Amino acid sequence: MRIALDAHGGDFGLKPNIEGALLAVKKLSHDVILVGKDPEIREELRRQGAENPERITIVHAPQLVDMAGEPVQECRSKPDSSLMVGTGLVHEGKADAFISAGNSGAIMVAALLKLKRIPGVIRPAIAATLPTLKGTTLLLDAGVNMDCKPWHLAQFAVMGSVYMKSLFKIENPSVGLLSVGEEETKGNALVQETLPLIKNMGLNFHGPVEGRDIPEGLTDVVVADGFNGNVALKLYEGSAKVIFKMLKEQIMRKFTYRIGAMLMRKVFAEMKIKMNVDIYGGAPLLGVNGVVLVCHGRVTPNTIFNAVRVGGDLAASGMVTNIKKQMEQVKDRITAAKEKE
Repeated sequence: MRIALDAHGGDFGLKPNIEGALLAVKKLSHDVILVGKDPEIREELRRQGAENPERITIVHAPQLVDMAGEPVQECRSKPDSSLMVGTGLVHEGKADAFISAGNSGAIMVAALLKLKRIPGVIRPAIAATLPTLKGTTLLLDAGVNMDCKPWHLAQFAVMGSVYMKSLFKIENPSVGLLSVGEEETKGNALVQETLPLIKNMGLNFHGPVEGRDIPEGLTDVVVADGFNGNVALKLYEGSAKVIFKMLKEQIMRKFTYRIGAMLMRKVFAEMKIKMNVDIYGGAPLLGVNGVVLVCHGRVTPNTIFNAVRVGGDLAASGMVTNIKKQMEQVKDRITAAKEKE
């Protein structure tokens, strides 16, 4: 597969992106296309001792989108930015996936401008893959669509189910709707209106789930509007960091605790690996007509390596085609729900 990478994306610029790209072509069979300012990319490759790396090419993009800039304005005023050029490569069939750790709102805008929506999709969503007690849970939307209607959440449920089936090979993924209780009588107006609609999507719908059910892995997919989804995601990430810090502080209190920790060193190492979201590379942007992965701004080389791996897997899985088929099957039900409003 040919994976296009925004070489400048993220808080730390070129270094981690190019390190990750070099690691990817060393360990994977995919080719990597570095998109960005050609002279700066070549200089960073030289610094890392890889002036002419095999299976890495450069596509020049002289403009960069500001990490804090207004997404639509940035993309429209910078048609030669790494985001616009990178998503354009996917649209033109010159790349099979695009990865960026840049401005997430601008990544969404660039994908919509260049790739367009999958027919029938009203709003694309960012899907966050989370480690859980039982394995992996997909949370979407993770922060793009702050205010949603029931049909948006129903489409998120369909796309999330297809994603888990495509990437994780789960035959019939279970889907939950984030709420404040497991009873269907609880929840706000959006939850109440969404429940019957998701039930009508032909999915393995579990019903309402609570925030505490996410780390337990009660369902394979959890659907929420972007506001609540992002709050849940940030709480999840922050809790994991705090638990490890608290554990370390307690271990350092006594010599006997430190001895016990040494004996459990392997257990702690395995837990850290399992809780590290870097292994998923990034969050897929579901609903656009191509494979796009959005990475966290504080990107590491390992994040980029895994994003290249996942991007290749998604392109090979036919996920976009599968979402198109599912959207076609449920479009009449979505249309009917909208007309009732």
